[in-house]
Amino acid sequence: MTLLQTLLAFAVVLGVLVIVHELGHYLLARWCGVKVLRFSVGMGPVIWSRRFGVDQTEWAVSALPLGGYVKMLDAREEDIGELSEQELQREFTHQPVMKRIAIVLAGPVANFLLAILIFAGLYMHGVPEIIARVTVKQNSSAAVAGLKTGDLITSVNGTELQTWSDLRWELMHAVMDKRPAQLAILRPTAAGNQEILNLNLPTTEIATADLDEHLMDKLGLDTAKPKAKFSQIMPDGPAARAGLQAGDVIVRINGDLVENGIEMVMRLQNSAGQTLTLEGLRAGQVFSVQIMPEAERVGERMVGRIRAQIDTTAELITVSENLPVAIAKGATKTWDTSAMSLAMLGKMIIGEASLKNITGPITIADYAGQTARLGVISFLSFMAFISISLGVMNLLPIPVLDGGHLLYYSLELLTGRPVSQRVSDIAQRAGVGILMVLMAVAIFNDIARLVS
Repeated sequence: MTLLQTLLAFAVVLGVLVIVHELGHYLLARWCGVKVLRFSVGMGPVIWSRRFGVDQTEWAVSALPLGGYVKMLDAREEDIGELSEQELQREFTHQPVMKRIAIVLAGPVANFLLAILIFAGLYMHGVPEIIARVTVKQNSSAAVAGLKTGDLITSVNGTELQTWSDLRWELMHAVMDKRPAQLAILRPTAAGNQEILNLNLPTTEIATADLDEHLMDKLGLDTAKPKAKFSQIMPDGPAARAGLQAGDVIVRINGDLVENGIEMVMRLQNSAGQTLTLEGLRAGQVFSVQIMPEAERVGERMVGRIRAQIDTTAELITVSENLPVAIAKGATKTWDTSAMSLAMLGKMIIGEASLKNITGPITIADYAGQTARLGVISFLSFMAFISISLGVMNLLPIPVLDGGHLLYYSLELLTGRPVSQRVSDIAQRAGVGILMVLMAVAIFNDIARLVS
C-alpha cells in the first residue's frame, strides 16, 4: 500500500507540474498566433490522443512518463513548402524573436506562478509550523556561542522569523554567504519572564560542500522538545496505581534530570520490570512517586509501559495571512528558493558544494509519498518546491532545455541573425550529453540514499 501511495503521489506531482509547464508554452503560443500541432504529456511514442479546437491540435499521452512537449508548426521540423501565406504567418520561426523568447519563457514562468499560488493558498489557509525554539546539544557550535535549550530565536542577521523552517533557511543563507549568523533571542528566566539577548553563531566552519539536510545537526541545534508532561492517565495501569495525574510534569527519574517528554518515553521503555522513582511538579508543588513499567513484547524486545499518554508534540504556530500578503509572501518565497537553487548550483560547479545535492526521480517519488502521508499541506508544499526546481532547471542555458533556446534567441537578438543549423545541431548533441550525465549523477545519488 505504501509503494502504491508513493507511486500515485509521484504521478500526481509529475503530471500536474508537466501539464502546467507545457500549458505555459501552449497558451503563449496561441496568444502569439502560432499554430500548435500537438500537446503531449510524456515523451516518445504516442499511446493515446484526441484532436480538439479550430486547429485540430492533437492532445496526447506518450509512453515515457518523464516530461512532455508542445509541438508547434516549425519550419525546422515540418515541410512548409505547400503552406498558404496565412499559415506561414503562424509558423514558429516566422515570429519576431521577442515572441519566440516569450513562448519559450512561458513554461518555466508557469511553474513559478503555480508555486506562488500554492504558497499563497497555504498562507491564506493557515500553515501549522514548528516555532523557532531550540534544543542545544552539548559542546556544539551553538552551545559554545552561548545558546541554551529553550531559547526562542526571533531574527537572523536582521531578518525576523517565527518558524523553524525560517530559521533553517536563514542559517543556510549565512553558510552560503560565509558570514556569521547574528541571532536575536528570547530566553526564559527563573522569574518567569523573558530576557532579550543578541548572540553571534559562527557558521564559517560549516563547509558549503556539507550544506545538506543535516545543517542544523552540524550546528548543534534541534527543535525544542516539550516538557515531560502527562496528558492522559489510563485507568488500572501502573501510572494510575502510582497516583500520577494528567498535567503532572516529571523532572527527574531516579535522580537523573529529564529534559523532555521524548527522553522520558525512552527511559520508561528501557526500564521494563524495574522500579523507578519519578520526581515532578503538580500545580507548582513538588511530588515523588515510585512506579514499575509493565513489560510488553514488541518484536523481539521487551518494552516498558505505564499506560499513560505523554505530550511529545512540538510547539506550533499557525502562519495565516490575508490575500495580498499571502501572494506577496508566496512570491518572495518562490524568488528566494529560486535564488538559493541557482546559488547552490553555482557552488556545485566550482566545487564548493557536493554533487550529492542533486536528486533524481527516485528521491522525488520517495518524498512525494512521504509528504502525501503527512497530509495535504505537506504534499502541496512539496509540489510547490518541485515546481520551482523544474522552472529553475529549465532555465539553465543547456541546449535541449528552454534555457538553451533562450540562449539561441538572445544571441539572435544581439547579432541580428539566427544561430546556424550546424552550431545548433552540435549544441543539441552536447546538451543531450550533459543531461545524461546529470541524470546519471542524480540516479546514483538516489540509489546511494536508499542503501545508506
